Amino acid sequence: MHGLINRTIQSFTCHTYGHARWLAVTEAAGLDFSEFEAMLTYDEDLTRQVLSALCADLDRDETDVLEDLGTFLVSNPNVESLRRLLRFGGVNYTEFLHSLDDLPDRARLAVSDLNLPKLELREHAAGQYSLTCRAGLQGFGSVMQGVLRAMADDYGALVVLDHHGGNNGAEVIDITVIESAWAKGRSFDLGAGAG
Repeated sequence: MHGLINRTIQSFTCHTYGHARWLAVTEAAGLDFSEFEAMLTYDEDLTRQVLSALCADLDRDETDVLEDLGTFLVSNPNVESLRRLLRFGGVNYTEFLHSLDDLPDRARLAVSDLNLPKLELREHAAGQYSLTCRAGLQGFGSVMQGVLRAMADDYGALVVLDHHGGNNGAEVIDITVIESAWAKGRSFDLGAGAG
């Protein structure tokens, strides 16, 4: 498992629940260290142990914790670069949705050895979509649901999301865009940070 993923779980836990809770989670997971290095590779079982320990410590389902992690990835100022990467997908939420097929490739442009599961968006009717997260990272669909929810807020769109569990290694999220300009979204400047 790419260390960036483990480091993200660590950052999410520390920022949301505190460093003491993170230390308790690493101890419960049987780790002999408490800091993940973002550019190293770790055994996938280690990541599963950490997630299991975190969910047990919080007394919450893994799908809920992973969805919160996805929301954190977009809404936390410490990971603004990911929000920017996602916002390059389009000027509104619908364009953003259509850009998701390319997200794994865009992520690899930023981190060449980060392999995200393939994403496939299907449009069924006006405002009705499904996003299929192909096999790869267990629970990635739940993370994507959090990302989709946070990006809807970011764009000011009103959406309804319904996550369906795994099916042959894939997870499906039904997306209904009720109103693409429901509220004022967060500001975004394409050229921010340039100069």
